[in-house]
Formats: sequence, C-alpha cells, structure tokens
Amino acid sequence: MSIEKEEFQEKLLSWYKSGHRILPWRDDPTAYHVWISEIMLQQTRVEAVKPYYKRFMEVLPTVYDLKDIPDEKLLKLWEGLGYYSRARNLKKAACKIVEAYDGKIPDTYEELISLPGIGDYTAGAILSIAYQKPYPALDGNVFRVLTRVFANPVDILSTKGKREIRELLLSILPTSDNSSFTQALMELGAMVCIPSGEPHCHECPLKHICIAHQNHQELQYPVKSTKKKRKIENRYVFLITCHNRVLLNKRKETGLLANFYEFPNVLVEDKTEVLDNILKPFSLHPVKTKKLTSHKHIFTHIEWHMTGYHIEVEKETDGIWATLEELEHIYPIPNAFIKYKRELENILDKDTK
Repeated sequence: MSIEKEEFQEKLLSWYKSGHRILPWRDDPTAYHVWISEIMLQQTRVEAVKPYYKRFMEVLPTVYDLKDIPDEKLLKLWEGLGYYSRARNLKKAACKIVEAYDGKIPDTYEELISLPGIGDYTAGAILSIAYQKPYPALDGNVFRVLTRVFANPVDILSTKGKREIRELLLSILPTSDNSSFTQALMELGAMVCIPSGEPHCHECPLKHICIAHQNHQELQYPVKSTKKKRKIENRYVFLITCHNRVLLNKRKETGLLANFYEFPNVLVEDKTEVLDNILKPFSLHPVKTKKLTSHKHIFTHIEWHMTGYHIEVEKETDGIWATLEELEHIYPIPNAFIKYKRELENILDKDTK
C-alpha cells in the first residue's frame, strides 16, 4: 500500500482546520510564544501548562523581560512545572538573543540550536510554526503518528530511527502552511493517535491510508528499545517548624535542583536507622515528632522514595525560617517537595487556629 504525499497533507490539514483545540499559544504564534510554550510542554501535559503559560506571559511578555528577571523570581514562576534546567536555559538563551540578535529570535536552524535549551525538535517547531518554514518538528506525538501510518518498525530511540523518521517527515512536508501542518500532526498524536491505550482510529482522518490500522497492528508502533532502570534513593524529609515558620535549606548552585530551596532531607542507606541519630547533625531539640505520608518523585535517572516527618521545636536554630506567605511568594520549592509543602500548609494552618 503506497501513501500519496498530497493525500496525506490534504486529509490532515482538512481535519485540523475543521476543528482543533483552542490553546493560548496558538492565538498569536510568534517565535517567542512558540518557544516558551514548547519548552513548557516538554514532559508536561497541555492542561497543566495553560495556567503557567498565562502567568509567564503576564510577567515576562518579551525576551527582554525574560533576560532581566532575577533567577529566584524565574524559578518561583516555574515552580511546579519541574525540570528546572529548562527555566534556567530560557534565561541564558534570552541573554544571548538580546546580546547577539538584538532581541529577535533567530529564524535559521543553525542559530536556533546554538541557543541553550533549544534542540532539534524545538528549533523545528519555531521554524515551522512561527516562521512558516518547511522544517520537521519531531516530538513523541509525531513519531507515533508517522510510524503507525507508514508501519515503520524502526527503533525511534536509536539514532538511525530518529534520522529515518526525520527524513520521512521531510518527504511529506507541504510547500506552504507549514504552521498548520506541524500543529496538525502534533494534535493528531495528542488527541486521536494517543500514547496510552487504544488509539481513536474511528476519528482519524488518516485511517484509510494508515498501514498499521489496515493491518490491525496500531499498538505494535512505535518501536522503542528498553530504557535503563532508574536508580532508587530512599530519603527522609523533615518539616521542622517553630511556631508558624518552617526551616529551609538552599541547595548548591550546581547539580540537581540547583539554587532551589528545600525542606531539610537526608539520603538513608538503612531505613531501620534510628531517627534520633539522623537528627543529631541538625542540633535540634524536638518537642514533638510525627511521621508523615510517604511520597515518591521521579527524575529522569533517579527516583526519590521519601518518608516525611514533622518535627516541632521550641527555638529556631541557624538557617532560613520561612512563613507560609514567604513560601508562596519568595522561596521557590521544587516539585519533588510539593506534596510535603501541602502537608505543611495543613500543619501550620492547624497551629494558627
């Protein structure tokens, strides 16, 4: 079964233009809007991104505003989105855009991928959606659609596989309206040719030309090699409070969660170790200790399995002690500790009543 390029384009674009999701970054797809939205959407659901994007644009409507924002305010703005190196790279790239390109986001592939945090996919999205250039933008949604439509068994996590699907996408790009074509492929993968469970083939504009669908093999694609297992770390997390304040620790300037504030926590090799021994280096004199819920947080290569403790003390020790209001507006807390932040809100709310 051969697939005609023109038929693929016509069916896909007709479907997209007949009705697609209204998303805030689609209203005015400038290079800045496309860039920010695509970075936010990496490994994050669309519905979760919407309020972050709105707030981000209210505070930082231009690349100049992004360049000038203090790091802590930027991290606070990003708090809850996770993958915080994305936010740091946005600012680094904004500095370079202002200094090297007079504030205009470049419109060539070579210049775009030279910017911190912009890789092949994001460059392709900016070029095709904002600048209407015939560049491929390959995300997970697009890989899935193309491997199913063309029944391509290549491993999409391999260099060879990525190159092969990229060349396939290049071969079917239209000569005009690349913005709609790129967004249509993404939309189809997100809403119809979905990543989990049975795809909604009855709704698909490409069902009559999709080879995997004709052969009832949709779930055999895309093919992915097995990823390495993540390393698991057991940690104790301490909500150390004195009256209506909580003790915070600031992380180092480099490494995982750099420059963020966190609740004191320790890596525990042996979970049977006596809690009093673990607390000795903190020089604390607990009035009350209560075990909290256990939570898990997944990073790219590590899983934190966390056990929480609320420790109430009579006197503040050296360190950063913050109120709930300061946590909300001043100190950025990484996603890994968000659930403990919510538990803290309940604890301190009870204490003030």
